[in-house]
Amino acid sequence: MPIDLEKAVGAELAGGTAVWTEDDVILYHLGVGAGVPPTDPAELRYAYEGDLQVLPTYATIPQFPVMMSVGYAPGFDINPAMILHGEHEIVVHEPIPTSGTVIQNGSVTEILDKGTGALAVVEIVSTLEKTGKPLFTNRASIFIRGEGGIGGDSGPSTTDLTTSRDPDHVVESVTLPQQALLFRMASGDKNPLHADPGFAAFAGFDRPILHGLCTYGIVCKAVVDHALEGRSDAVASFRARFSGVVYPGETLISSVWDDGDQLILNAIAKERGVTVLTNGLVKRTT
Repeated sequence: MPIDLEKAVGAELAGGTAVWTEDDVILYHLGVGAGVPPTDPAELRYAYEGDLQVLPTYATIPQFPVMMSVGYAPGFDINPAMILHGEHEIVVHEPIPTSGTVIQNGSVTEILDKGTGALAVVEIVSTLEKTGKPLFTNRASIFIRGEGGIGGDSGPSTTDLTTSRDPDHVVESVTLPQQALLFRMASGDKNPLHADPGFAAFAGFDRPILHGLCTYGIVCKAVVDHALEGRSDAVASFRARFSGVVYPGETLISSVWDDGDQLILNAIAKERGVTVLTNGLVKRTT
């Protein structure tokens, strides 16, 4: 059987050390659309080392190789091309420094049988080497197409977070036609789905699509800039579901509802009117 539940649940992922510098942080920020307009002091806080702050979603970058090693963990024998990123959550334990080294440990915490596929939940804890304390935690839900019917729990039914009133903030974020090419260099996610038209067509898309974690970063920046007074350190956690694809060059419209100590959000691709991110929830630091 491609997935052996007995071996897979609790399996450790390939960990190791990750290092970043100010240049890596700035490149990531440019990859999620920072720096427009280039002389805006608020944008320069993302794109210039003079007063650099770090978006909390940078936490998704050091952990990425660990997350993607799930297909090679004990109990798994799957085709990596059948993997889809379903949901993602970051918990930021301390403000992310502009440079640093983290020791990373990950494991498969749960596998759910969704019928048409299996949903593997992985957790990666990144500990700052300098302090020995957890800096951020990533939790990802990885959907593996065609691997359903393995038995076990299907998990609770989920409903989207909604509110009946108008949003407190509506933010438009324009993506570049070459946004996916830029983000793949900033993130290290070299999946050809985001660059090769032929591969994208084989996968059933009109053209290469934007990385889900790029959309995740763009929406988080919109929240920080417009609902949190530009304070990256105001985000304690952020989770969201990737409910649709974004094509580079499209405009994302993020709607944000302020609910006290948390913010509810979603995003659509303006040109097609398609919802691309749902169940968004940002919790503020206390």
